[in-house]
Amino acid sequence: MAQPPTFEELFRDCRRTAVHLEMRDAYMKSDPAFIDWKAGVPLNPAERWADWHTTVTRAVSRGVEVRRARVVSTPVSEYIRFEYDVTDGLNIAAGESVRWLSRRGATDLALPGNDFWVFDSHLVLVNHFDGEGENMDMELTEDPEVAKLCGAAFEAVWERGTPHSQFELA
Repeated sequence: MAQPPTFEELFRDCRRTAVHLEMRDAYMKSDPAFIDWKAGVPLNPAERWADWHTTVTRAVSRGVEVRRARVVSTPVSEYIRFEYDVTDGLNIAAGESVRWLSRRGATDLALPGNDFWVFDSHLVLVNHFDGEGENMDMELTEDPEVAKLCGAAFEAVWERGTPHSQFELA
């Protein structure tokens, strides 16, 4: 199986939009940043994830609209508290728009079974995780039906979601 392009390559080639839907309550709990956060170590997200910050900032500066929507259980998990705490310094600071939707508010939405990115409304990068939230692999597709499904799912969550600055952790 061919290795999918890196995020840097995907963002470099992106011209209009990059949208990301996250639907898990925990990701990679083995991440040193999460472990440090749990231990109370102060984090500077823009420094800790400098490559990501630079990649997104460059895309946004070229006019790419980058949006991220998160569907979360409430009360939120410890990992989601971590994500919430680093969102301003990482995602928002890089130029992303972020919205949150309680899982209760998504009951009547048709959502794909995996997290994903959609680039320019046609290229879909599907993220596969194991049961513990560890990243397993990614799958890239240009299947128009998959792009349509994922794009519609993202927009449905985005429409109902609460902007990061207004979202209150429960």
